[in-house]
Amino acid sequence: MPFLSKRRLLALSLSAMPLARPALAQSWPDRPIRIVVPFPAGAGVLDIMARLLAQHLGPAFGQPIVIDNRPGAGGTIGADVVAKAPADGYTVLMGNPSLVVNPFLMAKIPYDPMTDFIPLTLVNTAPLLLVAHPSLPANSVTELIALARSKPAQLNYGSGGVGSTPFLATELFRSMANIDVTHVPYRGGAPALADLVSGQLSFMIENMPGTLPLVKSGKLKALGVTIDHRAALAPEIPTIAESGLPGYEVVGWNGLFVVKDTPSAIAGRIYDEVAKALRSADVKAQMAALGAEPGGNTPAEFTAFVRAESARWGRIIQDKGIKPE
Repeated sequence: MPFLSKRRLLALSLSAMPLARPALAQSWPDRPIRIVVPFPAGAGVLDIMARLLAQHLGPAFGQPIVIDNRPGAGGTIGADVVAKAPADGYTVLMGNPSLVVNPFLMAKIPYDPMTDFIPLTLVNTAPLLLVAHPSLPANSVTELIALARSKPAQLNYGSGGVGSTPFLATELFRSMANIDVTHVPYRGGAPALADLVSGQLSFMIENMPGTLPLVKSGKLKALGVTIDHRAALAPEIPTIAESGLPGYEVVGWNGLFVVKDTPSAIAGRIYDEVAKALRSADVKAQMAALGAEPGGNTPAEFTAFVRAESARWGRIIQDKGIKPE
C-alpha cells in the first residue's frame, strides 16, 4: 500500500504540472523587471530600443521596467550579469551581435552565449552609416579606400568597443578593402562620434540615429550605408557595396534573451507582450524614425537566427584574420 500511495501521489503531481505553469505566469511578475543593456546609456539603437520597449512593457505587466546599463569589455560585463541572475524572468538581456561574436574575439568570457541564454525574439534590425570628418579628402567609399591605401596606418576610426556591431562592421570593411587603419576603442559610440566631429578621428561606422543628424547638420559626411539596399530614412546615401566595395553587407540587430532554465510559461509571457508591443503602430513609427525595422519573430526563429549569426561572424573573423584581444 505505501508503494501504491507513492505512485499515486507522483501521478497526481505530474498531472498537475501543466496547470501549474499557467498559474505561475498569471502570478508573475510581482516586482520590477530589469532589462540589462550591456553598453552605456545613450549608446545607439540598443539602448533606445530597450527604453522604447520598457515604455510598453511596464503597463502590460503592471510593474516598473528598469533599464540597467552595464557597459564594459565589449558587452561581456552586462551579459555576465544576466547569465548569473536567477532564472525567474526578472532579469532580461537586451543583446546584439556582440553576444555571439565575443567568443571569437576574446581569449576568455565567463559564459557560453549559446547555452546560458534563451533567445526570445528579435527586437529590430537597422542599418549603420559609414561617416567621415568633412575635412577628410574622400567623398566616396572608393576614395576612402584609395586614401587609406596611400597612407598606411595613418587613418584611424573609433568604435564603442571590441565586439560592438560598429567595430565588427569596420573590421569587415578594413579587411575586405585591404587597408591598414588604426582602431581607437571607446566606452560607447557617443564619445567616439564626439571625437570624430572634433577631427580627432578620420572615419567610423556607427548606428544611424547617432550619425544621421550630424550628417544633416554638416558636421559629418556620409559615405555609405552598410545594408544591401538604400535606407528608407536616407535614400540619397548609397550603399557601401554600390559605392566601392561590392559584396559588403552588415545588418545591425537587437534582441531579447532570458537566463537558461527560465520557466517556459514566464518566457512565453515576456515574448507575448514584447511581440504585441512590436506590432503596435506607435513602436513601428518610432522605429521607422530611427531607420529601424521591428522584429517579433518566434523564439525558435530567433534561436536559429542567433546561431546563424554566430556561425557567420565566426567564419568572417577567422577568414579575415580579425585578431582576438
